[in-house]
Amino acid sequence: MPLRLGSLELSSRIIQSPLAACSDLPFRLIAREKGLGYCFLEMVSAQSLIRDNGKTLRLLQSTPEDKPLGAQLLGCDPDIMAEAARVIEDRGFSTLDLNLGCPVKKVVSNGEGSALLADPDKAEKVFSAVRRAVKNMPVTVKTRKGFKDESGEEACEIARRAEAQGFSAVTVHGRTQAQQYAGKADWEAIGKVKRAVKIPVIGNGDVLTPEDARRAFELSNCDGLMIGRGGLGNPWIYRNLDDVLNGSREAPYVPTIAERKDTLLQHFALERRHLGDRLAALNMRRICVWYTQGLPHNKAMRVAVCATMDCAEIERLIREFFDAVPADAPAPQAPVLLAE
Repeated sequence: MPLRLGSLELSSRIIQSPLAACSDLPFRLIAREKGLGYCFLEMVSAQSLIRDNGKTLRLLQSTPEDKPLGAQLLGCDPDIMAEAARVIEDRGFSTLDLNLGCPVKKVVSNGEGSALLADPDKAEKVFSAVRRAVKNMPVTVKTRKGFKDESGEEACEIARRAEAQGFSAVTVHGRTQAQQYAGKADWEAIGKVKRAVKIPVIGNGDVLTPEDARRAFELSNCDGLMIGRGGLGNPWIYRNLDDVLNGSREAPYVPTIAERKDTLLQHFALERRHLGDRLAALNMRRICVWYTQGLPHNKAMRVAVCATMDCAEIERLIREFFDAVPADAPAPQAPVLLAE
């Protein structure tokens, strides 16, 4: 069954979340080729966007193949958020998501992100201003189950107010702001939000395997899943999760070592093409971690990649490493990353 966000019907109920310094254009293109139906670019500061900040504008980079594509705004001033929303719609993005989930201290101290969970009246003013500003683009919100309250009622309140303002869906990460990324995501609290509203509810948190996805749906009855770090270095995960949602009981697809090597090299080539050699070389210091997590003897290769800015040398190191990996090496594993 497809997932509908207002006027937009998605081909899959699996969505890739916005991840700072991760979900850039090359990442999204690789993910789409392997089966991802919908994703978001990195979170964008509304204030930086309306000031035409160069770095922020580069985050909006896309291509015709990178569609449909959502944008996510961070901010708490209704007027600034409304102005930024108009910019996003004018640039042709498929949907706009408002970030009420970021738990980072510097964000929360500005009254942004998950701080708005503790101030639903202010959140509603932002919702109203943004909804009035856009003409046709579906608007959604991503939040957490609460600020400190474990019950999930704060997320229910935010979801009700978003629904009343004409929002098309709400995504709920199953942790409080106080938890940051510790503990386990609470899928029963996400189910509570699902029962509180009629708009689609998308669950988020700790979905790293098809079995995680099956359990998440059983506990929450949510309409879709948003995954974070589970897609890093493992773009095959999207089809595996889709299969689970479609009732398959088959074993998940595991790429061969040769396929993993070729995909990483393709990812590197896209980084060079779209971002240039210097930034590509720097980005490979984390991207190589994604693709080699759990593989034997990966540390020496990672250290060597971090020690050079020569793209030809980085390619040689990747080929040499994977050519030495045994064929029965472990399946892709999610890297440790405190952002989801």
